[in-house]
Amino acid sequence: MVIKKIGIADEIVLNKIYEIRGEKVMFDRDLANLYGVETKYLKRQVKRNSERFPEDFMFELTAIEFENWRCQFGTSNSTDKMGLRIAPYAFTEQGVAQLSSVLNSQRAIAVNIQIIRLFTRMRKMFLTHKDLLIEMEEIRKKVANQDDKIELVFDYLTQFITQQEQPSLRDSIGFKTNKKH
Repeated sequence: MVIKKIGIADEIVLNKIYEIRGEKVMFDRDLANLYGVETKYLKRQVKRNSERFPEDFMFELTAIEFENWRCQFGTSNSTDKMGLRIAPYAFTEQGVAQLSSVLNSQRAIAVNIQIIRLFTRMRKMFLTHKDLLIEMEEIRKKVANQDDKIELVFDYLTQFITQQEQPSLRDSIGFKTNKKH
């Protein structure tokens, strides 16, 4: 079976990925839009196959999460709640992958492949940045330990320079006379 590539820009998909409960998720309505199906059809298929979607694959937003998410849009129309009467389902990366088994259209499969590739790319970028952050932290610790040593060297140099600038009062060496010229 040959899967056609769907012409959806990666940026469009990336803009539909949110972070909730520390997870990167996509909402049912956004996924339905990308798959070219109605949200109620997507939800119906998920409910019919609920055993395929444990809580770490998909969860429904709580009332507080739903309200906070809606408030992020600033000018939401309270009469239609942005077209939402009930809290949306949030699908994790595994949940999105599982959707391809319940939405069996060519478009759903192609979109799923694109989304999974984006999630994979995001994870690789995160791991790359994580490695850089760890290295920077190690360098920072080394430099932080050097600060005290450098300060000690500067203290010694300051003492040395101060001693050089102030001549010490010592007795003269050599023949002493009481005469003053």
